[in-house]
Amino acid sequence: MEFSSLFKLPIIQGPMAGGATTPELVAAVSNAGALGSFAGSLLAPAALRTAVERIRGLTTQPFLLNFFVQRTPTPSPDEIRQGAELLRPVWESLGWTELPQPKQWCEDFDAQFDTLLELRPAAASFTFGILDAVQVERLHAAGILTIGTVTTVEEALAWQSIGADAVIASGIEAGGHRGTFIGRQEDATLTAHELWPAVAQAVSIPVIAAGNIMNGADIRQALALGASAVQMGTAFLVTDESGIHPAYKQRLIEAEGQPTRQTRSFSGRYARGIENRFMRQMASVEAQVPPYPVQNALTGSIRAAAAKNNDTELMSLWAGTGVARARPMPAKQLIELLASELQS
Repeated sequence: MEFSSLFKLPIIQGPMAGGATTPELVAAVSNAGALGSFAGSLLAPAALRTAVERIRGLTTQPFLLNFFVQRTPTPSPDEIRQGAELLRPVWESLGWTELPQPKQWCEDFDAQFDTLLELRPAAASFTFGILDAVQVERLHAAGILTIGTVTTVEEALAWQSIGADAVIASGIEAGGHRGTFIGRQEDATLTAHELWPAVAQAVSIPVIAAGNIMNGADIRQALALGASAVQMGTAFLVTDESGIHPAYKQRLIEAEGQPTRQTRSFSGRYARGIENRFMRQMASVEAQVPPYPVQNALTGSIRAAAAKNNDTELMSLWAGTGVARARPMPAKQLIELLASELQS
């Protein structure tokens, strides 16, 4: 399968982990002529199979599965204690006497990868790291197009060198987690309009533009800067089919005047979201928190309590810089609107 055959419209719905990309959202996007993406990174193999079965029950069109490239960490008891201590002001504000210990740090990537090969979606995208050439060959042998997420030209060249079919060039404006895997995350500061043409010039494979793309005019601009397609996340978070918490969705809809910024305090990896009390409370120590996925697991109980209490001040409100321009509506209607704007 060729990259261009994945969609009729050059629009990919971003694969946002944590329940945002429901099978209904993925299928609605693909059925409307764009490419739906399902975030598999936080799911065990059995849950992945169930979700893909549901997607295939709703669409016969191509869709994409996304994963975090990572190894399961083995933090020391001291590291875990220190991480919990840094979070003390937050969990004490919930009336807790201690921070609950996570049951696991992350899902097993090798098991996810084997499941991906078994499920054979049209494409798979990866972030937080890079595969090796053998893994890419295995994906190709299973008929799966391989797409890497990059924040620098060097990362794009690395993915091209191992046989990737395309790269997602994610500018600093993009919501959610940064995909940086070469060098320090803090150093990957290129804006979308700097990164897209630089990557397009450097590689011979298709470039997918990401970062502050909210309407048809933004898509046209990305294509003019050398992209073959765009990936839009925040725009789809407010669609009817998005699976995010209702209070989180409402914060996005009312985001006018609310700043977004990057933080590593929720997960141990830099990610952009709407600023809230958790970010402010952790700002002085966020450089010290354990790396992803340990911090992500440590804050899991806090975020779960916040969801139960409808408390958006302790939720991770991932969103890009263009969040105030997000338009709530059914996903099919959003794709149709984007298509009409793209042609106007």
